[in-house]
Formats: sequence, C-alpha cells, structure tokens
Amino acid sequence: MTESRVHVRNHEEVRNLFGARDRNLRRLRDMLHIEVVLRGDELHLSGEASEVERGEAILGELRTVIARKGYLPDEDFDHILERNQPRTAATEGSEIDVFHKARKIRPLGAGQQEYVEAIRKHDLVICAGPAGSGKTYLATAMAVNALRREQVRKIVLVRPAVEAGEKLGFLPGDMLAKVNPFLRPLLDALGDILDFDQVQRYIDKDVIEIIPLAFMRGRTLNNTFMILDEAQNSTLTQMKMFLTRMGHHSKIVVTGDVTQTDLPEHIDSGLLDAMRRLQGVPGVATVTLSGGDIVRHPLVRRIVAAYDADRTERPPAVRSSSPPAAIRSEPVSSDSEPETTPEAL
Repeated sequence: MTESRVHVRNHEEVRNLFGARDRNLRRLRDMLHIEVVLRGDELHLSGEASEVERGEAILGELRTVIARKGYLPDEDFDHILERNQPRTAATEGSEIDVFHKARKIRPLGAGQQEYVEAIRKHDLVICAGPAGSGKTYLATAMAVNALRREQVRKIVLVRPAVEAGEKLGFLPGDMLAKVNPFLRPLLDALGDILDFDQVQRYIDKDVIEIIPLAFMRGRTLNNTFMILDEAQNSTLTQMKMFLTRMGHHSKIVVTGDVTQTDLPEHIDSGLLDAMRRLQGVPGVATVTLSGGDIVRHPLVRRIVAAYDADRTERPPAVRSSSPPAAIRSEPVSSDSEPETTPEAL
C-alpha cells in the first residue's frame, strides 16, 4: 500500500476536480481502485503503487486544464481518463491486430470488449447501440483481422439503400455511382483501418465487396465475413434474406441503432425483430451498447442522452416490436446446432 499527497491551490480547484456531487472523484476511484481524500489543502492518494502513480499523473493533467481554462469541461475529463485507462490482461487479449503497420485496435470499455469477444466466439452477432459506439468500426476491424489470418477469404460489407429522411430523387451515373453515397460510411471505416491503396486493391480483386442489401438476394457466401450496417433500416423480409446467405465457415455481424430508423412508419424494423426472435438461439449473440460506449466527440454522448431523455418523457407511437430490456451475449459455442429453428428462418 502506497500513499501520496498532492497539494491543491484552493477550494475552487478541488470543486472542479471532484465535479458535481463528486462525480469525477468517484470515476477516478472506480477506474484506479484507489482512495482519494481531501485533508486541508492536500489530496491524499492511497492504494497500489502503480495506480497511485497513475492517479498523480491524471490529477496533474486535470489541474493543467483547470489552470488554462478556469474550469474542467466534461469532455476534457473524459479524454484524460480514456487516455490513461489501465490495460488489464483481459483488455490486452481483446486487442484486434489488423496486421497493418504494427497497428492494433483496442476496444474501449466493457461494452465494446464484450462486443469483440462475442464476434470471436459466435458465427452470428447482432449489435444495437447509439451513434458513435464503435459498432461498425470494430466489426470492420474484426473482419480485416479474420481476412489477414486467412480465417475467411472475403469480406462483404452491406447496407440498406435507405435515405435518412430525405428524398434525393434521381442520382446520375451508373449503378455503382447511384449506390455509392449509401455505402460510403463503410468505405470510410475501411480507410481508417487500412491504407486507401490497400483497400482499393482488395476491392479490385473482389476480396472486399461493398454492396446494397437488395443485391444479396440469391447468394450463398462461404468463407466470408459479412457485415450488415444500419440494419435498423432493413425490413423483416430483408433481414431474413440476409441472415440466410450464410455459407460454410462464414461469420455475420449485424449492427444498427434502433433509435434512428428511417423506414416508413408502417414498416417494422428487421433489426428489432431479429433481436427479439433470435434471442437465446444457440450460436447467436445479441449485444447492446450504451451511451457510455460512445467514442466520438464527447458532445455526442450528451446529444444522445438528451434525445433519449426526451423519448422517455414523450413515448413515441408504437410502430414495431420493442427491443429486449436487457440483451447480452449468450455464452454458447458457435459450433452448437440450434435446437429449434426460429419461425423467420
């Protein structure tokens, strides 16, 4: 057990460090498993030597922000904590090696870590979560990892060609040019993981295929890693069609945000239906990410929370099946055969 002391300038600095109702202090304690107590004009840190040292470094960064800005913005606090997140053995094991310039992608937080483990252990994973929670990015990284390890021979990235509340009308160009705006986010995720030239070579050789959901009809894909992005915009029929494309030695990841459905009011979401229908089916994992898993600009967390709070106060009209209240991955081997076949499949 080690103890350290950090001198503070005044009570205003302490108030900023601790946050409203000691929120920041509790998060720091929970992350590092140390005790932080204010005694006079000193903060006393006690715990394991390595964690106390980490706590001193974090407090130093936080105080620098306060000195420069006069207060401690939540986004700065979040960034500093994420940057100093302890790397446990479990977290180390969750790293995704994309075998590109010695780069490894690490899930941030328990939710993302559970998501990555679910993909490793199951052949079909359905993930729902808010914007910016890493659903598509981590799935794409896992697909690249599987390709580089020669576990699959091809990656297929799929997206429904549904407009987000706008009518774009006629789009010029050939078929590829017409659907490109809808598929661009998947290309962006790939481009962030691999060099553009490498992505282009994979596409030219048909190792990576990016296509609209409607074009999946009639195909059977073996040795393929398939990702269906923005699945909340798929219909029940489209979802059934996509899930039944799975061939031998293939893997499917379905991602979407159930709060941002662009389907017409009278059409049910295939994602919500699949989450309900396939819950508990052996070999299938359903994972729900939360606002705490958002890794975009910290302001995105507040925006999502504000919209969630408004939706709680004013429930929308019922338009489809509600998602399960608590969904977590089923600890069943992906090699197990389903005991019962879901009605939709």
